[in-house]
Amino acid sequence: MAWIDEAASAMAVSVCHTPNMVTVKVDELIFKKKVKEGFVIRIYGEVEHMGNTSVTFKIEARKVSVYTGEEDVVVTTNTTFVRIDEEGKPTPIPTIVKERYK
Repeated sequence: MAWIDEAASAMAVSVCHTPNMVTVKVDELIFKKKVKEGFVIRIYGEVEHMGNTSVTFKIEARKVSVYTGEEDVVVTTNTTFVRIDEEGKPTPIPTIVKERYK
């Protein structure tokens, strides 16, 4: 679960062009399959919603067989981040970023 937050946080920082993004919500984690030894985990995400000060990502973690390269979704969730200023208060995401994700 920590890996999901770390990966989603990196996405938020990259998408919003600022390190000042904080996690405000992680929806329920729906585990679809278990992961056994011999698999690598890859975490994918895409912008689900772009608000004035927040961004929500749809996140998928997939297990990848190191032998075949086959990928299977093992968990899905949505995560929401808020852009903050130096005082920790919500601040608007730049218009140029919001326009890209309309």
